[in-house]
Amino acid sequence: MASLSKDKNGNVTIQFVGPDKRRRSIRLGKINAKTANEVKLKVEHLSALLAAKLPMDGETARWVAGIGDALAAKLAAVGLVPARVSRTVAEFLAEWLAGKKAASYKPTSLIAWGQTVAEFSALLGTRPLGSLSHADGEAFRDRMRGRNLRPTTVHKRLAHAKAMLEDAVRLGYISANPFRHVKQRQGDPSERRKYVPVADVQEVIAHCPNVWWKLIAALARFGGLRTPSETFSLTWGDVDWDGKRLSVPSPKTEHIGKGHRVIPLFPLLRPHLEAAFDAATEGDVFIFPEKYRKRAHGERGWNGANLRTTMEKIIRRAKVDPWPRVFHALRASHESDLATSFPLAVVTKWLGNTPSVALKHYIDATDTSFEQAAGWTPSAAKSGAVALRKPVQTGADAAGPDPTRPAGVLGNQGKSRILSDPVEYCPDVQRECMGIEPTGGLIQTPRRF
Repeated sequence: MASLSKDKNGNVTIQFVGPDKRRRSIRLGKINAKTANEVKLKVEHLSALLAAKLPMDGETARWVAGIGDALAAKLAAVGLVPARVSRTVAEFLAEWLAGKKAASYKPTSLIAWGQTVAEFSALLGTRPLGSLSHADGEAFRDRMRGRNLRPTTVHKRLAHAKAMLEDAVRLGYISANPFRHVKQRQGDPSERRKYVPVADVQEVIAHCPNVWWKLIAALARFGGLRTPSETFSLTWGDVDWDGKRLSVPSPKTEHIGKGHRVIPLFPLLRPHLEAAFDAATEGDVFIFPEKYRKRAHGERGWNGANLRTTMEKIIRRAKVDPWPRVFHALRASHESDLATSFPLAVVTKWLGNTPSVALKHYIDATDTSFEQAAGWTPSAAKSGAVALRKPVQTGADAAGPDPTRPAGVLGNQGKSRILSDPVEYCPDVQRECMGIEPTGGLIQTPRRF
């Protein structure tokens, strides 16, 4: 059994006899009686578990994981719990990232997490993990802002840092996530998005050095494929010439069970696929020659392919206005075109995203849409004035209540929508119409009893 005592200054001490029959003390300081009694009960339970040489039950283990470092150190000092390992922020982050690598996450995800780990460690790496506070989270965010990183990048890295610290809470290293309430607005994706007209892309394709580069541009703009991952994953078996369809392998979404999607073999895309088929070597499995695929895929996955640099040179050679995010803009422009002619649910199935993502990151109003709207009028306006649902009647209706009166007064079975309690109507009480009521007639007025 454990006992509680309080000195003249209000400091609380728990005393108990350990499994070795020695009396031990845990000084809790100034705390309220309810909390002190809770700790006392846990001390008794921990001592009993030690005496019986039993492991902690789940509830007790969670309680121990959730207490602060100070109390945990006091319990460890009297042998009730193991001493906590004091980790620095950098040590925890390195351990966290190593675990993700061991779990075989995609290289692009590991790169993004590694950037957050580097940013986080550079600012707070030497600090004890348990010493982090909300102010440290704001300092982490402000450091990225000070480096003029885009708001979207700051938002993403802050979200990664929060997820890492949530894992620290789950593992029992800290009791709460100190970055949980640190805020950062996402950037506006439309600032870096530009619609690329078909004519510009056709001019760029005309200046491509060979059939393969023409197909790279066509698949992005006229098929909406992600480049390079989906483009260089295509095989000739994915092309259904007779069915006019193309099955698109999607490495980005295969982890959620969406490894393929099927798109139409669009008329602007088909000639470039046919030209590539004529140029292919008999027995080829993949549409693109192996030398292109090897350049685009390395230790970092479908990353670092350097396709953008070459495509930017082709764009300058074609003398068309350059656009940011070269291949993403081509894919987004294709989705914008489709959205003007097909239901959004169908378009997003073809493109492999969701309506919310499409509206936020892909679809823009095209010049064609504005031109169509310039000559558009509502169908009702074309057929003349819109007919009223009910003709306006004047005068009292002998067969029923006056249709010019509010329905809530005369058509509610003795209940008035204006008055809160029932009323009775006296047909013998009449008054003259005033205001906007039809002149020359008498209407009935409710009398309250």
